[in-house]
Amino acid sequence: MANEKFSLEYQSGKAAFERGEYRASIEHLTTARNLVNLSSGLGGEVQMWLVMAYEAAGQKAEAIALCQQLTSHPDLETSKQGKDLLYILQAPQLTRPAEWMTNIPDLGAITESDDRESYVNYRSFSDRKQPSLGLVPEPLDPAEINTKDNQFVWLAAALVSLTLGGLIWFGL
Repeated sequence: MANEKFSLEYQSGKAAFERGEYRASIEHLTTARNLVNLSSGLGGEVQMWLVMAYEAAGQKAEAIALCQQLTSHPDLETSKQGKDLLYILQAPQLTRPAEWMTNIPDLGAITESDDRESYVNYRSFSDRKQPSLGLVPEPLDPAEINTKDNQFVWLAAALVSLTLGGLIWFGL
């Protein structure tokens, strides 16, 4: 019975995490953690998922504290993963330049009259002729095309003939 409850809570915690429901994931994974031998490989796996859920939910201090415990876990794979994850969690946050960021407007604050107005503005913008990106080449003036015979074709044919003749002569 306890094994079934563990399995149910563990699977529910992972599913909630994958759906982005991090608080629910923490609750399920904490319950599953209390039902398993923490020094087993499976216990380490549950705790790794819990670290990720803490981090995703914005509880970085809890994530780091649990991850520090996992670095000395008896299961070697869990210990290695704990060290790797701890290194990532404790890495300094890089600042991004403002021009790399895209501001996404809050669409929940738009009223119905704003919807019609933005649609009209969008239509008037999209109906305009867009500037060319220069992907179509400019047409050439026929007077600029070099039509003078530079004897290249004859030279190439002579070299090919000499090469083939030499190969036949020497029997290669």
